[in-house]
Amino acid sequence: MQVFTESIGQATRLLFEGSGGIWPVILTTLEVAFFSTLAGFVLGVPMGFLMGATRFRGRNIFIAVTNTFMAVPPVVIGLLVMMVLSRQGPLGSFGLLYTVDAMVIAQTLISTPIIAGLTAAAVGTVPRKLRLQARSLGASRFQEALLVIREARLGVLAAVAGGLGAVIRGVGAVLIVGGNIEGETRVLTTAIVQESRRGDFAKALALCVILLVIALALNAFITWYQHYSERSENA
Repeated sequence: MQVFTESIGQATRLLFEGSGGIWPVILTTLEVAFFSTLAGFVLGVPMGFLMGATRFRGRNIFIAVTNTFMAVPPVVIGLLVMMVLSRQGPLGSFGLLYTVDAMVIAQTLISTPIIAGLTAAAVGTVPRKLRLQARSLGASRFQEALLVIREARLGVLAAVAGGLGAVIRGVGAVLIVGGNIEGETRVLTTAIVQESRRGDFAKALALCVILLVIALALNAFITWYQHYSERSENA
């Protein structure tokens, strides 16, 4: 129990003293999490709507592929992105490998199928009669889609939370494409791996505490907004 108490104390010192270059690591973690989750939202929600509210040829195959990518290990995504961005890869000329941009790309490929799959499940619960009624009142396809997403917003927020969680806890993909470069591409998860390898378990545990606090704060906000939306709807 003492080691956990000491780790919380060390985590507090790291934050307030800024020692060990902790703040650049935290800011990089938040940057990658924000942009990859945002990109996953922009790509995943329309995909989820198509899978959950429409019928088209190849839909079952599309759903199967999406569900498969939800279960693909992050290291596989990291390897594929690394091959594409390496000097021998098709996008090697852009020099993106071992940058924050590469990490965002890899994490977006992880968050998008999760957000899409969970959004499809949420959209699928919206009654079809609602969409038919909207059409009868002259709503466009886009307006109909917005109405369905609005009705399924609690499930969509849960999808965003799932995508964010996958991004924040990811290690393999960001380690492969980012390289864990100090001051540039090091994030909390890769820093934890490095400190564990060094045998500095106290600092590694302190970084774990910081990561848990960040994850808790972000998900607490999403949960609060879910309950706020639910109360507004019932009012």
